[in-house]
Amino acid sequence: MKKGINKGIRRRWMVNSIGMVFFVLLLAVTAFSAFVGNYYYNSICSAMQTRVTAVSDFFSNYATSEQVYLEMANYYINDFDKQESLELQFINTSGQIVLSSYGLTSGGSPDTADITSAIKQQEVSSWSGQNPATGERIMAVSCPIFYGEEIKGVVRLVSSLELVDHQFLLLILIALGVSLAAVTMVYVTNLYFIRSIVEPMASITETAKRIAAGSYGIQIEPKYDDEIGELATTINEMSQKISQNNKMQTEFISSVSHELRTPLTAINGWSETLLSGEVTDPESIQKGLSIVVSEGHRLSKMVEELLEFSRIEDGRFTLNVEPVDIQAEFEDAIFTYRQLYRKKHIRLDYHPCEEEFPPIPGDPERLRQVVSNLLDNAAKHGGSDQVIEVGLEREGDAVVIFIRDHGPGVAEKDLPHVKEKFYKGSSKARGSGIGLAVCDEIITRLNGQLTIANAEGGGCIVTIRLPMLNPTVQEP
Repeated sequence: MKKGINKGIRRRWMVNSIGMVFFVLLLAVTAFSAFVGNYYYNSICSAMQTRVTAVSDFFSNYATSEQVYLEMANYYINDFDKQESLELQFINTSGQIVLSSYGLTSGGSPDTADITSAIKQQEVSSWSGQNPATGERIMAVSCPIFYGEEIKGVVRLVSSLELVDHQFLLLILIALGVSLAAVTMVYVTNLYFIRSIVEPMASITETAKRIAAGSYGIQIEPKYDDEIGELATTINEMSQKISQNNKMQTEFISSVSHELRTPLTAINGWSETLLSGEVTDPESIQKGLSIVVSEGHRLSKMVEELLEFSRIEDGRFTLNVEPVDIQAEFEDAIFTYRQLYRKKHIRLDYHPCEEEFPPIPGDPERLRQVVSNLLDNAAKHGGSDQVIEVGLEREGDAVVIFIRDHGPGVAEKDLPHVKEKFYKGSSKARGSGIGLAVCDEIITRLNGQLTIANAEGGGCIVTIRLPMLNPTVQEP
């Protein structure tokens, strides 16, 4: 599969990049060939037209008779200085060669379009093609010679195009060679680029597949400091977090199973004992019933936490926001728990705020749930001193609630993680490990903040800050 991905990406990249470069270079070579060809041939034609026009003007001005014309033509041909590259011809009005600087074609009749046009149209005309006699590629320019208003003949220059064609072909081959070198360079650079991208990506893909298959915690060796390196680092972090979450979930399942089994065992045991009639002492019966009720409450609370967590995970967790008298709600909770804790020999010290609070936006039921959970945690971790301090105060536009116990506090290594789901840390106290996560979720969705820290003098302090202004409730 790795090779398939590698080949697939390489093939597509090469086809796209090399194909585009090849297409562009092909257009460039074609345009270059057309430009150079036109430039070369037009330059030759223009030079020949200039020269043949000058000869025609000379003869038209100074050849006063047939005899003078022939003598001047012979002299001109014998003294012609471009015999190696050009052939000078004098042609009569019948299209036959009268004189030629080569001497080989005298008396012949080339019968090309430039001669016909020069005679009939009486204008300078050019033509290129194969020499009818030799098959050689040539270019010819013809210009009429006049005696007054009468055409006397045609002066014609002929040039071979073989050398020009050879030079032109050489230029095209050079352009093609440069293009081929450019394509080769692009291919080599793309090959290096692909190798530097595809191979690391293939390795990352293979590692991601292993993670998806259950090999949590495996790491990709960091080799790059670019975007691929960032991707590898991100996947490594993801792998580590998945491994940690998987470990916490496993521990959570084990812990919850134990926590559920303990109250169920106590309830079943005392229920069977009481039903059997073996216990007749009223004090023992009362004690057994108290244990059943207490463990039932604990079991119910754990089940409710699990249900809340399930609602959060699948997006069914909602808040019903309405104006809340936070001071009244908080004091009602304090009153309820003060009576409950008195039976357990726990003192609940309330520090009221003398300032009146306006109604704040919140969910009364969820806020009571948060306070209840935090008070239970304070009682659970309060240690031997069994004093819980609670208070309500105002800081600017926020309501601040604090709950403090006087127990051993939270281990420093556990503080950053205590609000994470499934996390129980080094604490030996009973619990599911999701109560604080649910509380934090509720406060966060109300645009508030829940913080946990160790208090000066010992113990743990939980602080809740809620805005008094209308917040936008966060969606799950």
